[in-house]
Amino acid sequence: MITLTGKSVFGGVSIGKLSFYKRNQKVIKRTHVDDVEAECSRFQDAKAEAVGQLKELYDKAIEDVGEANAMIFEIHQMMLEDLDYIESIENIIRTQEVNAEFAVATTADNFAQMFASMDDAYMQGRAADVKDVSERVLDILCGVGEGVKQTDELSIIAADDLAPSETVQLDKSKVLGFATMYGSSNSHTAILARTMNIPAVIGLGEALSQDYDGKMAVIDGFTGTLYIDPDEETLTVMKEKRAKDLEQKALLEQLKGKENVTKSGQKINVYANIGNVSDVGAVLKNDAGGIGLFRSEFLYLENDTFPTEEQQFAVYKQVAENMAGKKVIIRTLDIGADKQVDYFGLDKEDNPALGYRAIRICLTRTEIFKTQLRALYRAAMFGNISIMFPMIISVGEIHKIKAIIAEVKAELKAEGIPYREDVELGVMIETPASVMISRELAKEVDYFSVGTNDLTQYTLAIDRQNSKLDEFYDPHHPAVLAMIKMAADNAHAEGKWIGICGELGADLELTEEFLKMGLDELSVSPSMVLPLRKRIRECE
Repeated sequence: MITLTGKSVFGGVSIGKLSFYKRNQKVIKRTHVDDVEAECSRFQDAKAEAVGQLKELYDKAIEDVGEANAMIFEIHQMMLEDLDYIESIENIIRTQEVNAEFAVATTADNFAQMFASMDDAYMQGRAADVKDVSERVLDILCGVGEGVKQTDELSIIAADDLAPSETVQLDKSKVLGFATMYGSSNSHTAILARTMNIPAVIGLGEALSQDYDGKMAVIDGFTGTLYIDPDEETLTVMKEKRAKDLEQKALLEQLKGKENVTKSGQKINVYANIGNVSDVGAVLKNDAGGIGLFRSEFLYLENDTFPTEEQQFAVYKQVAENMAGKKVIIRTLDIGADKQVDYFGLDKEDNPALGYRAIRICLTRTEIFKTQLRALYRAAMFGNISIMFPMIISVGEIHKIKAIIAEVKAELKAEGIPYREDVELGVMIETPASVMISRELAKEVDYFSVGTNDLTQYTLAIDRQNSKLDEFYDPHHPAVLAMIKMAADNAHAEGKWIGICGELGADLELTEEFLKMGLDELSVSPSMVLPLRKRIRECE
């Protein structure tokens, strides 16, 4: 048995095989070819090899998960043999005289977009399948093996660390837990683990070797320990620990439908933070009162190019409809710093956390901002949508935002496109500057939401992504709490409400302190809604 110790970012116990996250190293470039027929043959050979791989996967899946669950691999084989798909690829090769890789990638994008735009839910689901089978062909053409990023069975995902763009692509239904070499408790891996309510250990160092790929492992998220090839005694202890944890979670389920009210009668809203449409189910399952933070930048991280107005409108509309009148606060894109997107063409910065990011991009690249605002105002017709702006440091920024909103409304009206006029507007309080001028800001907007992750970082002058500084990073620091109280007092002085949407909102040690400050709302990962409700109901 090998025992590795790191830092826990979410409690619980997971038992399963260790699966290292594998990154594809292929780059698809468009190149001219002279012999188009030879290139078509290259494609046909790669397709035949891909079909062979899928047949092997089908046979293995029948043994592991039964015939019904193995059917997906038969569907993938059929997609590779689809005449429309094949003809599209070969037509691109012949007419444009380009390489097979480019033709496959282009066809995959075109077909996926076509499926995704269909009304039928089954056909929409085929968009991901056509991308999957095309990736398999591209891996063969590029000579990078199968390039599997994640196994097809339940597993503990191991990696050096995971970027935001990688966490959003994981098949979350197959993830038992996370174990990473690096990262901090504020990394996106950690946030995802808390959102998914699964155990995670970070900072295991280079002792977490790829040699352990496929071995049985146990994550003890309570102690921050990873056991590889656990002995029988350890396995027994961990199974008992897991059973007790699941029993406790079952007790919390009994709190569903209960009010978020203290023993003395003080009420507070408990909302949930999400990253995409697929998280809405977890919000409803955990009985959150609304969505306090929809991180819209994940739409941009998932895309290969700027998401269109229609793409964004469809997502925001679906979330609003699914929440059936409950509040949905959508934060405008917060790209930059640790969330980099290639097609934005952002320059490399020495200090990106203090750089060109969030509202600063929106106010200087207004065509991107206006596209998102148009989608938001249109989607607000279908539910209770509020808009929130990140990284605000001045009243002047709010005036510029309102001027752009006025332009967007005028354009929509002129085009005869329905939109909601009275959308609630709020700002993130996540810089010391926004705290110090919070009284003036409160006169301009409808509400505040405190982003404690960045507020702590900027108040303490500590890079929250730097694991070496974890011992100095103290979100309970008196200065941070004083900043939150000051913002709350100023919001209430102007008759506006204030909440917290940062990770600190889920810190049960501070719940009573936040209630004393008079905070009106706490927005946390869906998995923390019920534990937070329990803590609120215990407070005097």
